[in-house]
Amino acid sequence: MQEVEIWTLIPFALMLLGIAICPFVVGEWWEKNSNKLIFSLVLGVPTALYLYYIGLGEKVVHQMLYDYVPFITLLCALFVVTGGLCRTGYIPAKASTNTALIAIGFVLASFIGTTGAAMLLVRMLIEINRYREHKIHTMLFFTAIVANCGGVLTPLGDPPLFLLYLRGVEFAWFLKLLPQWLLTGGLLLLMFYIIDSHYFKIEKQHAARLRHLQRFMGEPEPDVRMVEDVKAEFKGVVNLLYLAIILVSVAFINPGTIPAMGEHNAPLYMKFLREIVLVAVIVLSMLTTKRSVREANHFTWTPIMEVAVLFIGIFATMTPAMIYLNANAASLGLDSPWQFYYSTGLLSSFLDNAPTAVAFYTIATGLPVAEGVATVAGIPEILMKAISLGAVFFGSMTYIGNGPNFMIKSIAEENGIAMPSFFGYILKFSLLVLLPVYALVQWIFF
Repeated sequence: MQEVEIWTLIPFALMLLGIAICPFVVGEWWEKNSNKLIFSLVLGVPTALYLYYIGLGEKVVHQMLYDYVPFITLLCALFVVTGGLCRTGYIPAKASTNTALIAIGFVLASFIGTTGAAMLLVRMLIEINRYREHKIHTMLFFTAIVANCGGVLTPLGDPPLFLLYLRGVEFAWFLKLLPQWLLTGGLLLLMFYIIDSHYFKIEKQHAARLRHLQRFMGEPEPDVRMVEDVKAEFKGVVNLLYLAIILVSVAFINPGTIPAMGEHNAPLYMKFLREIVLVAVIVLSMLTTKRSVREANHFTWTPIMEVAVLFIGIFATMTPAMIYLNANAASLGLDSPWQFYYSTGLLSSFLDNAPTAVAFYTIATGLPVAEGVATVAGIPEILMKAISLGAVFFGSMTYIGNGPNFMIKSIAEENGIAMPSFFGYILKFSLLVLLPVYALVQWIFF
């Protein structure tokens, strides 16, 4: 296997650093997606050309055609379809309501995927909380719980699990991760409920004082819809059919179920059959959903364009990092479950968690297995659990750890929610809230 020098990881580090600091240093320039595209290409194109020069051009082609294109096509399809589902009326934005909705997403994530569950519910959650003053924490917990931690019970939940399934892990085996799933989800939901209840109580007290003052001044009372029960209705329900088509396509239109898609000489329409179906769904959704529904849903193309242009650079500059990992991971000296858990998790926080999980699974296949130890797909079961949970859980540690994370951030910001910066998310949420929970999972189970 041809290797790359460690210095070739510099463009990827600069890509991450740019995403973190450009909003502060050149904020006005960074707001335009065209400038983000320039930034991605300045780092991504030289990286790709260098890999071609040293004979690794096929790695770049594979990364962009067979990883980036399916990634952005799926996100775009989910973005468009869920953008055509609109809830009208008002639901009380109480802590119990928000917690229940996030809990529903947590359960759905294992069966319709973390991306599907996140895109299905994020706009509804934003709309319910439109009149809440404190809602940043809601988006952060939603990202961790629904867009990441919920998807560990089936191979459909998150891409790394699907790749492990294709390598011999039985479909139902992932249900053995139920205890870790329940502990993690239960703790995070409890923490969210306590925090959201605190903020809701403060907001109610503030609203009560404001109403009293305005009655004293003879002015109209403020809007208190956040605590009123008003009947909710849904529009654009045809998009539920399109959502079902997307989920079926992801589950069944792949080389695992259609071997012809994975053949080396397969025609392009066969290799990209799933993406063709998803593009057709996008077109149908745009044609059959009334414009008024998308307008009521505050739908624009800005968030998906931001994700598309940034991840061009991320996927291109990530390629040397993945090559380096595959070539050197075996020399890391890993042999304990907790080491696999944290190593897989750390790299999944910044790299694509799907190939990261495969890389550490490959390492585990080379380890000796003691007699009588339960194995799954050729490695000790305890190591498979550590790799699976590390890849899925730690994807929530950064905005780029999992596809829907950045999408949620973009949609929230477009709706006026001031999300934390790249480093702010890590320092104020990931390290303070998520890491202690994940460390507890390791302490109990590994």
